[in-house]
Amino acid sequence: MNIVIIGSGHAGQSFARALTSVGHNVEVVHHGDAASARAEVILLAVPDSTISQVASQIPNGAGVVVHLSGSRGLSELSSHDRVGYLHPLAALVTPEIGADRLIGAHYSVAGDPIVFELVASLRGKVVEISDAQRANYHAAAAIAANHTVAILAHLEVVARAAGLTLDDYLPLVRNAVEDVARAGVRASLTGPASRGDVQTIDAHLAAIATDEQAVYVALANRAFHLSETTPAGQL
Repeated sequence: MNIVIIGSGHAGQSFARALTSVGHNVEVVHHGDAASARAEVILLAVPDSTISQVASQIPNGAGVVVHLSGSRGLSELSSHDRVGYLHPLAALVTPEIGADRLIGAHYSVAGDPIVFELVASLRGKVVEISDAQRANYHAAAAIAANHTVAILAHLEVVARAAGLTLDDYLPLVRNAVEDVARAGVRASLTGPASRGDVQTIDAHLAAIATDEQAVYVALANRAFHLSETTPAGQL
């Protein structure tokens, strides 16, 4: 396909590289050039708050207008007859890494059939959700990517206080993720919360920095709740 991508940030550049690698003809333009965009597909790799504005600058019929937002629906593109969205469940931290991750990724997809063809060309897996589920879908994506990084930042601070580094604990992090992938969340919980060991939790809180305590308490409470809902014998 002939594709124009409006937006040259990490998302736009990642898609440009990935789509080019599977044989599409891709051109990347800046927001200010939206009015001149003409292609089979016009991808809006722009901030969520500007999707409607940028879309309104593109003449109706210039191509199928598609946005990449995980939280917005098709109503953002109401000025066009042929529209769609596709959002990858992939962290696009750099154009090079992002392009690699887009191949074979899961995509939230809706709208014109050409959008589904686009995902198929990337060997992606289509996930279809209702508009009512959209906010929960995107919240889950934020938890999976952004919140995981935030937890690791919390870990880094506490590890440093023990004279170690984040790298020293990454094998344990990988163990946890592998266990969840293999056996599920409840069967993978270990540590003091899984045993109801409040004394150890209190000792942790007394040791860690004050400004890290709220994060630890929130996570420990979630772990306690998880242990309480886990059938006996699984912990």
